[in-house]
Amino acid sequence: MLVGDWMSTDVATVTEDVSMIKAGRIMREKKIRRLPVVDRDGRLVGIVSERDLKAASPSSATTLDMYEMTYLLSEMKIKGIMTKNPLSIRRSDTVERAALIMRDRKFGSLPVVDEAGKVVGIITDTDIFRLFVSITGIDQGGIQIGVRLGTGEGSLKPVLDALRHHKARIISILSSYDQADPSLRDVSIRIQGLPELRERELRAVLGDTADILYWTRD
Repeated sequence: MLVGDWMSTDVATVTEDVSMIKAGRIMREKKIRRLPVVDRDGRLVGIVSERDLKAASPSSATTLDMYEMTYLLSEMKIKGIMTKNPLSIRRSDTVERAALIMRDRKFGSLPVVDEAGKVVGIITDTDIFRLFVSITGIDQGGIQIGVRLGTGEGSLKPVLDALRHHKARIISILSSYDQADPSLRDVSIRIQGLPELRERELRAVLGDTADILYWTRD
């Protein structure tokens, strides 16, 4: 799953000579929290966040009146508060890598650049949620089965054999290795709905071949 297939291409950008007040207005209008900053050729040179704007704004305890504050914000340029040389990602990188960076750095988005460093898109947490919904197949409903298996070769085969024997149509299979025991993994399998009798039979067979964590209909 590549960033280029899931990123948003309608990305708002600003140049570093834009005022803080204008940058804030763009964020409010676009309902975004981060703005890539580009040079005249569209190359990424920085990023400014909603948090940056708040930190640089006069505090509520300031002695400035409203007009003085508005003038100050209109004169202050984002060049002085933006993060220079920010992290970015390429269209050919995986969404998983983007998500890992965003999780570790606590970012809500990452600018996407081409080989010349020009901004061509942005990948956001909303895009990643959209991908998650797609790969899990939740929009197709069905039955979700959670099983705990070993990590050895062929550990999933008995489960797949049971599903095939009971004519279960698989929608998605996902694995998680966040177990204290490195020899185990949790596998989430989504299948299309089954007639009640066949579902009961399948559950009984799977209970003999794997540790069932949950069994739920969506």
